[in-house]
Amino acid sequence: MPWGRPREERADAARNRAHLIEVARQMVAELGADKVTMDGLAERAGLGKGTVFRRFRTRAGIFHALLDEEEKRFQQRLLSGPPPLGPGAPAAERLVAFGRARLEFLVEHTVLARASLDPAEPVPAGDSPSLFHVQVLLSEARPDLAASGTLALQLVAALEGPILLYLRASDAPEPGSVVHDLIASWQVLVESICP
Repeated sequence: MPWGRPREERADAARNRAHLIEVARQMVAELGADKVTMDGLAERAGLGKGTVFRRFRTRAGIFHALLDEEEKRFQQRLLSGPPPLGPGAPAAERLVAFGRARLEFLVEHTVLARASLDPAEPVPAGDSPSLFHVQVLLSEARPDLAASGTLALQLVAALEGPILLYLRASDAPEPGSVVHDLIASWQVLVESICP
């Protein structure tokens, strides 16, 4: 059990992290994710390889950090954006809006999401903020179905894992051509659960 408050990040470590993330973002935009390497990032950032390895641990860790920055912006829209994605709309409407926004987010960030998958790690069923958000909305819309938490997990998995794997497939159609159908299917699913 940890005692006391967690240690704050040193100022130089925070600056290095912010610098590495910005340089990695530039490299992805210029070269594409497949050309970004740990060594290349260290060289371009003007930092030692050890700093990059300590910060990200793996190549996938670079993209996970980039995706995490985008996730924070997405979560802010859920917490304080306009309805129906943000607060102020009925739970069922917010669930539909969440699915639409999440699918659009995944399509927009498919390159980062693909590159953030570490082949040595299992594909997550859903991240905690999304799972928590869906659980809260589902508890409001259908408390009788939400009690165990498994329906929320299945709904989040329907947005995250399988969709990401589908978009990752080399023979999948262009993401833009399927997003409309995925959003419509999500709406049918939510409206059948929360009439």
